[in-house]
Amino acid sequence: MSKQTPKDEIEVKTQKQEQAPESEPVDGAENGAESPTQPDTESDGELSLEAALEKLAEAEEAAHQAKDDLLRVKAEMQNLRRRTEQDIEKAHKYGQERFSSELLAVMDNLERSLEAASKHEDEAVKAIYEGVDLTLKSFTDCFSKFQIVAVDPMGEPFDPQQHQAMSIQENPEVEPNTVVAVMQKGYTLHGRVIRPAMVMVSKESASD
Repeated sequence: MSKQTPKDEIEVKTQKQEQAPESEPVDGAENGAESPTQPDTESDGELSLEAALEKLAEAEEAAHQAKDDLLRVKAEMQNLRRRTEQDIEKAHKYGQERFSSELLAVMDNLERSLEAASKHEDEAVKAIYEGVDLTLKSFTDCFSKFQIVAVDPMGEPFDPQQHQAMSIQENPEVEPNTVVAVMQKGYTLHGRVIRPAMVMVSKESASD
């Protein structure tokens, strides 16, 4: 076996170095660039929390506003329902007001006929009187059924809400402003005046 001389060893080493791959430079190492820094996660977290809290506050405000709007709408609906019920009730009560007013003239005529017939002694007139009297009673019952009430304020204090003064007369026997005569009875429908009573009212004597 032949021995390698020092010269041969140098040549072998040189060939191995030439065949060895060159090491790749590390990215950025040649240019001396520094490695990128890590993001500031703590700062981003604080910003996200503030944004979330702001959105939460906006959502709570919107919820409160929606609740207030709902309560207001419910109150308005209740008021509307109450007014509608009152209107319906009034319509039921006073819907026949015009018809009732027309019937008052019939009632007046029956009363006049009854008063005139009562002054005669004739048998035929008495029969008419009885028929008119029955008709008048039927009308009176009908008026009571539908809450049509006569206003006959004879001897009562004058009330401008229910009475219409046709004349004023001195009368020392009664208190001033007292109804001393009723020319025509008035009527109310469920407490509402549909025709005021036509009356004569007393006043103080001039000598007093």
